[in-house]
Amino acid sequence: MTSLLHRLRQPAALATLAASGLGAAALGTGLALAPLTAPASAQGTPGLMEFRWDNTKDYRRLYFFMSDTGRLARSDYYLILRPKDRKTAILKLTVGIPKTFDSKIEAKQVKLCYMSEGGMLSRTRCKQDIPAVVEVTGDGTAIEVFPNTPVPVGGTIGVYMSIFNPFNAGMYQFNALAQAPGDVPISGYLGSWLIQIDPPSN
Repeated sequence: MTSLLHRLRQPAALATLAASGLGAAALGTGLALAPLTAPASAQGTPGLMEFRWDNTKDYRRLYFFMSDTGRLARSDYYLILRPKDRKTAILKLTVGIPKTFDSKIEAKQVKLCYMSEGGMLSRTRCKQDIPAVVEVTGDGTAIEVFPNTPVPVGGTIGVYMSIFNPFNAGMYQFNALAQAPGDVPISGYLGSWLIQIDPPSN
């Protein structure tokens, strides 16, 4: 298992993505526009008005749900990948987080699961945990998820975490990169979740 994790962390993925023109978006650096006043998002889902720094044709918006969008509030995050968002099995999933997202994230607060996407009559939730090893980089700019076995295509999956929102209100771009099974450890860009943190209402 140790040798497998070491192989998955090789820098080839970063060099390949940087050369492809995805730049900082694919590398997971993200950007926070804070402080920024933006329309509130109903139930923590993306609002009607959207701000993002990556305006290339390669940008792909991903769906998410948050239980609370207020700054410093305790919130459940559901970072969702629908079947249409990926074409291959996933050997490794990386969530890139901007440095300006000043919230402490611990591995024990994060899990990978099959998800039920909510609607008018139901809430978004984890249906079944997917056994995986979760690691958070020392500077908190990436969550690395290593499923025990590759997650096959089909079905809605996602990363769940329960954390305190950052102090600064604004939009934060989280980027998803996934590595498919194979001999070459290259991660591909799947899309981005635009996380909105709202200022106090009073």
